[in-house]
Amino acid sequence: MSSVFDPSRTLEQRRQAVANLFDFVVKGNVGDKTRTPSDVIDDGPQRTLHRYTFTGTPQGAPVLLVPPLGAQATCFDLHSGCSVAQHLLSQQRRTYLVDYGEIGVGERSLGLEHWIDGVVPTAVRKVSEDNDGADVDLVGWCLGGLLALLTVAADPSLPVRSVAMVASPFDNSENPLADPVRKVGAVTGGRVFDSTVRALGGVPAKLVEQGFKAMSLPVYLKKSVTLFKHRDDREFLAHIEAVDDLMNSMLAYPGRATLQVYHQLFQRNALASGTFKTGERTIDLAEVRVPVMNVAGTTDTLVPKGVAHRVGELVPNAPNVRLETAPGGHLGVLTGRSAETTTWAYLDDFLSSN
Repeated sequence: MSSVFDPSRTLEQRRQAVANLFDFVVKGNVGDKTRTPSDVIDDGPQRTLHRYTFTGTPQGAPVLLVPPLGAQATCFDLHSGCSVAQHLLSQQRRTYLVDYGEIGVGERSLGLEHWIDGVVPTAVRKVSEDNDGADVDLVGWCLGGLLALLTVAADPSLPVRSVAMVASPFDNSENPLADPVRKVGAVTGGRVFDSTVRALGGVPAKLVEQGFKAMSLPVYLKKSVTLFKHRDDREFLAHIEAVDDLMNSMLAYPGRATLQVYHQLFQRNALASGTFKTGERTIDLAEVRVPVMNVAGTTDTLVPKGVAHRVGELVPNAPNVRLETAPGGHLGVLTGRSAETTTWAYLDDFLSSN
């Protein structure tokens, strides 16, 4: 790290560093926050379907971006120069995004089946219709990838060509962070968590935000040092600013969906056996018959490599299963500064080879 009094630093470099930090800390306006242009082509409950503005000759199948619950759909369009959506467009791919919008107390009864049977398959069909009936490539981050894969397993007749996931969880026995949750649940029978979630109607946005930040506590504790170290790098500061904006605008989880995730993914770890129960129905991942990919982050504490890569043993009828690892934590593996040459390169190759 350069010293404040480093004689090799010019007056202009020092002035620019001060301006960078002032813009970041005081103005909150370091980077270009303009969203990639898009049009809304369909709208419904928890389903606003965007088609990103596209010019040129399209290559490959249309791509539908599937976000997780709890995070803004802008996770795929973090900021100019570091956007999954922009990257896919640069590869001449027709790119779409389904946005769930904010979840309120009035949606407390919504379970994951609302997305698996309604939101995601409807978006898939609309994208297919918008492309003369073409099959659709699904790309999901975290729970979004899980929703995409479960949607395909629940209805193999959907016009889906492949499912690409980033940091999507499948086996929480490989997740150290899940141990305390299981132990508390074993002692209380899950009643404390259940009653709290029911009383609140879900997990409020502020708690979701604090939860995500807690998963990256070491990063936040070192934030001031990191900012000073990179004070000359305006692009780096712009990326940190965009991540902060995303983390500070997390969305609430509906109550029923929260309880399903808690019991199925953590308490029972049911998905590790390849099945997921919604209501009276059990979805079997063996029904997935399209190529599948999951990219794990090397420093992802929320979904470590073993948790993500377990999917390779759960989709026996997928014609091709690709498991990759790339630098970054839970968000960084999707849209960090090295994603273009790692995760996005894997995604490009996967989409082109199927």
